[in-house]
Amino acid sequence: MVPRAAGINGRDVYEGGRMKKVILLAAVAAALALAGTAAAALTPWTYDPGNTGCPSSSYSGGVLHLVKNCATATNASAGASVTGGEGQAFSSASFTLANASQCQGGSPRFNIVTSNGTASTTYFLGCNNVTPTVNGDGTATYTFDSASIAAAGGQVPFPAGTITSVDVLIDVQGTADLSNITLNGQAQVPVASTGPTTKQQCKHGGWASFASPTFKNQGQCVSWYEHHSKAHHTSHGHQHH
Repeated sequence: MVPRAAGINGRDVYEGGRMKKVILLAAVAAALALAGTAAAALTPWTYDPGNTGCPSSSYSGGVLHLVKNCATATNASAGASVTGGEGQAFSSASFTLANASQCQGGSPRFNIVTSNGTASTTYFLGCNNVTPTVNGDGTATYTFDSASIAAAGGQVPFPAGTITSVDVLIDVQGTADLSNITLNGQAQVPVASTGPTTKQQCKHGGWASFASPTFKNQGQCVSWYEHHSKAHHTSHGHQHH
């Protein structure tokens, strides 16, 4: 007769192979949960191929502060990459603006890039595509799910396929202060430290202030910024309404 062991989490389990299996499954589940939590993070960026210096993106006190201090027609934008949803189907996303007047045309918006295995599609979910909920403190929350998009008249298609990348951004002249940013119900905040969001941040010894990633000199810092800036070009183009 196989001896029995004391219950784990309120259950009795057999010793030997069966007990090991239960413990292993519990450990794997915990690891996956932690990994999912760690993967969800914002990475602020700016796209400024003309080196105008007009866009800026920063995060402080729970708020993502996006600025485009030049004409809307200028090829520049400010935003943040939203991680943690890669490989998932899109179900919802949301953000809260300091006030509804910060919604200017299609900015700020989510750019949701998905794949169906053979092709990639970018979906633009702008603040003007849903009806916001105005909160008691004057802030306005914009929720993008199948119900809210349909209720606003279905101005944009609901994202299909599996997520490959997500960004939230502005590319019109103005300022937007976003808080409570979520993707598929997961809250999004920056990692402890990120790389430069403008080339100017690398100058005058600024390259030495970054901890994740770190740089050996100004040139390495500028190269990192230019590489990551170019990587955002395809999904950060203009999409005004």
